Amino acid sequence: MCGTILGGTAVSSLAQAQEAAQAAPVVPVDDTIRSIVVDGAQRLEPTTVLSYMQLRIGQAYTQESADQALKDLFETELFKDVSIRNDQGAVVIEIVENPVINRILLEGNKRIKEDKIYPEIRLAPRQIFTRSKVRADVARIVELYKRKGRFAANVEPKMVQLDQNRVDIVFEINEGPKSKVQQINIIGNEEFSDGKLRGEMVTKQSRFYRFFSSSDTYDPDRLAFDQQKLRQFYLTEGYADFRVISAVAELTPDKRDFIITYVVEEGDRYKFGEVTVESDIRDFTTEFLTPQLPMKAGDSYNAKQVE
Repeated sequence: MCGTILGGTAVSSLAQAQEAAQAAPVVPVDDTIRSIVVDGAQRLEPTTVLSYMQLRIGQAYTQESADQALKDLFETELFKDVSIRNDQGAVVIEIVENPVINRILLEGNKRIKEDKIYPEIRLAPRQIFTRSKVRADVARIVELYKRKGRFAANVEPKMVQLDQNRVDIVFEINEGPKSKVQQINIIGNEEFSDGKLRGEMVTKQSRFYRFFSSSDTYDPDRLAFDQQKLRQFYLTEGYADFRVISAVAELTPDKRDFIITYVVEEGDRYKFGEVTVESDIRDFTTEFLTPQLPMKAGDSYNAKQVE
């Protein structure tokens, strides 16, 4: 009986050991990192490169850990290319460093001078070249041209390779023409025609006979001013509740000009009721001042006359 019990215990322990062995991941000896070498470093120290990733000697080398290391290195934006290979535990990190910026040059800018463009550029000589920073600078230059009314402007960055892993960055600028207002649409007006309302605006539709005028050039600030001009006009015509519901400027399909659409609400037309003056100033009585007023009861309300 004793032998049977001991035998059963031994079989049970062996089964538990086998189950534990199957549950635990087995790392082959060849997949254990024994050494890590950085190849291709020029300005950066190998220890600096290793500090950007989590691969360490003694750890298991897996495809997941290698992919994470590649991701970590590329996120630094210090490297043009990175590859990792494992030869039975001997890991080699091959890197190609991003170049250093030597100069930043502008070409094609005539309407906006260099001293206005360079402050928009964040890249500078002796910095590390990165594509994301170049794209950001391109966007800032384009935005500068938009503020000057040139929405068709295009900026193409070029990289000139020099020795010692240096580059010149050239921003080639196509300024394009000033964006015009191709059309002005007005929706919601019933008492006054589109032509009458356009005549009250500072902004005009682009026409060949306005060749020497800038009134048809798109300007966001002028858009806001024209809304005020419309309100002033309606207030002088008795429409005290007039409002501009929306004003939208959309680029034409060729991205060169704009179509502006105003949606307005005219409201009711008001007339003056009784108009009098109350005065406590000697010699300037109510009877004397009231006849001097330009408006009379029954006239259409006019905010300019009140002023």
